[in-house]
Amino acid sequence: MAIRTTLRRSAALAAGTALLGGLMLAAPGTAAAAPVWAPAATATIHPGIQTETDGSGQCTANFVFSDSAGNVYIGQAAHCSGTGAATDTNGCDAGTLPLGTKVTLVGSGVTGEIAYSSWNTMQGRGETNEDACAYNDLALVKIPAGAVSKTNPSVPFWGGPTALDTNGTTSFETVLSYGNSSLRGGITQLSPKQGKSLGTEGNGWSHSVYTVSPGIPGDSGSAFLDSTGKALGTLSTLAIAPIAGSNGVGDLSHELAYAQQYGGIAGLKLELGTVAFRGPLLPI
Repeated sequence: MAIRTTLRRSAALAAGTALLGGLMLAAPGTAAAAPVWAPAATATIHPGIQTETDGSGQCTANFVFSDSAGNVYIGQAAHCSGTGAATDTNGCDAGTLPLGTKVTLVGSGVTGEIAYSSWNTMQGRGETNEDACAYNDLALVKIPAGAVSKTNPSVPFWGGPTALDTNGTTSFETVLSYGNSSLRGGITQLSPKQGKSLGTEGNGWSHSVYTVSPGIPGDSGSAFLDSTGKALGTLSTLAIAPIAGSNGVGDLSHELAYAQQYGGIAGLKLELGTVAFRGPLLPI
């Protein structure tokens, strides 16, 4: 039996209790203009920033998304707005805050709000797919119109994403990530991670991975790339058993497809990075 825990940094943990756990509206009939991104070097909103969800805890943002109306979003894990224990990982019955909950985008001076949560959506639909309930862990934070000019979709250190990964992972395939837990005390040298996938599980909904070092509380939601820079997934859980120290990564192609079908956001899509992908640091 798998035993997993989410990785948001809760208020209790922050207090010392260790828990492993341009809004542009297009005129009718016209397409919204593509977002104009800030340079990656100066952007204060991008994958890998810390997020603080009101009433929940600290997490790490993953990828940038947009829709056909010109709205821009940054992703985090759905469990980052969870209200239960760190071991509450089933999104179909775990406690969760409502849409519209405020999320501080740390270091940017900007507060967004949750516009989509897979957990809220699955509960509203009465989802019965056990794999989706166990592994669908994506939320979208809407960035205010005036803050889009502070945004860039590139993943720090690695660059990309270059595309959406749609074929999952095989055992021992190289994976890359960038975590930003506040527990690291701002030591960014510990943020880039490289590791290996242990393969796909949950009928494609999740990947079990080992990285150096593993994701820790506060890394929840971190972006994962494959060895070619494609957006693979989002950090969701830390395994306690049967493979202690491995992380569960939700498959982004499954999570995004679910959001596109049921999230009520027309034209939702992943935005690609403006910085070239640099590739793995270690031999693959």
